[in-house]
Amino acid sequence: MSKLPVVKSKDLEKVLFKLGFNKVRQKGSHAFYRHNDERCTVIPHHPGRDLSPILVLKILKEINLSREEFERLV
Repeated sequence: MSKLPVVKSKDLEKVLFKLGFNKVRQKGSHAFYRHNDERCTVIPHHPGRDLSPILVLKILKEINLSREEFERLV
């Protein structure tokens, strides 16, 4: 199993938009995204910081996306 690529919050946001998610609101630095089929997730937008691989895996699990599919979309 390969390591996840290092991603910034903007890159992950672009992947969510490709999958059909919409940004519904933001509270502070945390943006909330929802899909039409009721899947939802939160991404922290901290400038100059990468997302930890553990957090990326948790987000992928929340939105039911495999690692391979995520790597193909990034």
